[in-house]
Amino acid sequence: MGGGADGAADEADSWQPSQRELDRRAYRRARSRRSSAISAVSTVVVVVVLGLLVTRSAGWPRVQETFFSWDKAIESFPAVLSGLWLNIRLMIICGLCILVLGLTLSILRTLRGPVFYPLRLFATVYVDLFRGLPLILLLLLLGFGVPALRLPNVPSALQFWGAVAIVLSYSAYVSEVFRAGIESVHPSQRAASRALGLTNGQTLRHVVLPQAVRRVTPPLMNDFVSLQKDSGLIAILGATDAIRAAQIETASDFNYTPYVVAGVLFLCLTIPMARLTDHVARKQGWHGTGGTL
Repeated sequence: MGGGADGAADEADSWQPSQRELDRRAYRRARSRRSSAISAVSTVVVVVVLGLLVTRSAGWPRVQETFFSWDKAIESFPAVLSGLWLNIRLMIICGLCILVLGLTLSILRTLRGPVFYPLRLFATVYVDLFRGLPLILLLLLLGFGVPALRLPNVPSALQFWGAVAIVLSYSAYVSEVFRAGIESVHPSQRAASRALGLTNGQTLRHVVLPQAVRRVTPPLMNDFVSLQKDSGLIAILGATDAIRAAQIETASDFNYTPYVVAGVLFLCLTIPMARLTDHVARKQGWHGTGGTL
């Protein structure tokens, strides 16, 4: 038996691809290099053409001075970066709250039996209400309306109610993502778990939720990318985030370069997350045979 195993190992070590296989590999490498070269050349051509069209237009000197002033960018960068810290804190805190609340709502909507009807009704009304209200309207209603009531022992900070509005809105969307993942688990999984003696709660925790969360990870990450951008809407309440700081810097001389600085900083946050989302989606087979970008 040992000799047979050694012989199989020696045969595997001595195996060499055929000439036809080598030719196929060489052909694939050549095609890959050709595609990469064409992509690089076409990208450079498009960028150069667009650059020439923009920089040779009649209004470019004025636009460059108003939107792309290097001195103004250097001057406003510390203030805008300081404001971005509020956006980052909002993203982290709101993201965690959204995940917990969204998962809770999705579980409530998937509970079975007539006794759970009030919980299902509450979750359905919640989702319909906060998915139907625009986020910017919710920010205005909560950010200005609730503090105006002067309720005792209720926070009045703009940042707090801005975060509450974001959590309420996004948790409604995220709950539907979670619910789609839960309902995508085949009923036979539940039946097999119950046959093994697991309770409904144990089945949900150990069998259904792990599969559901794994399946909906890419869309959840996409929602987080959107959250990174929408955290800037808190500026309409007057909170000094990156956008509000850019607005303050712009008001001194009506040079809009600080807005460009804020946009670049947001891109530095969202682009890596978007690429990570694409990577996770490709690993789970979401993109099929699509492109690499």
